[in-house]
Amino acid sequence: MALIKTVRGFSPQIGNDCYLAENATVVGDVIIGDGCSVWFNTVLRGDVNSIRIGNHTNIQDGSVLHTLYEKSTVVIGDYVSIGHNVTVHGASIDNYALIGMGSTLLDFVEVGEGAIVAAGALVLSNTKIPPFTLWAGVPAKFVKNVAPEQTNEINRKIAHQYAMYAGWFKEEENK
Repeated sequence: MALIKTVRGFSPQIGNDCYLAENATVVGDVIIGDGCSVWFNTVLRGDVNSIRIGNHTNIQDGSVLHTLYEKSTVVIGDYVSIGHNVTVHGASIDNYALIGMGSTLLDFVEVGEGAIVAAGALVLSNTKIPPFTLWAGVPAKFVKNVAPEQTNEINRKIAHQYAMYAGWFKEEENK
């Protein structure tokens, strides 16, 4: 069972049919929607401000979500994929976006629907990533527009695959 901890009077709220790995940590003012997965060694730290996660989002191994005290929040839409070892600090991510492995999103970043942040990217504070675009680099810069059909195919496929993977672990837990 994941470590789920109340702090400052805030208890995490976990939606229906979610998978939280045994060593995932969810603290404080965190609301997770239905059908989400939070993978191994991931930390959702809602101790200083809120974290809101939509439905069917996956937050992969080693990722950290945190905020600035009384300033920034984390808001993540539906069917978002957060890759392994990603840091999301006070950023907003819209539906079906894909955040690549090892990337960092700083405070007040906004990632549009269906956008892709490439692996290893550093997205600086206050950056606005438009929908259906690809950003990469350190610091992250616009690379190209991506056809909605293309990004939807890639991003949707990954989001739906993680629901399948979570199902494997839930089956084992129910044996």
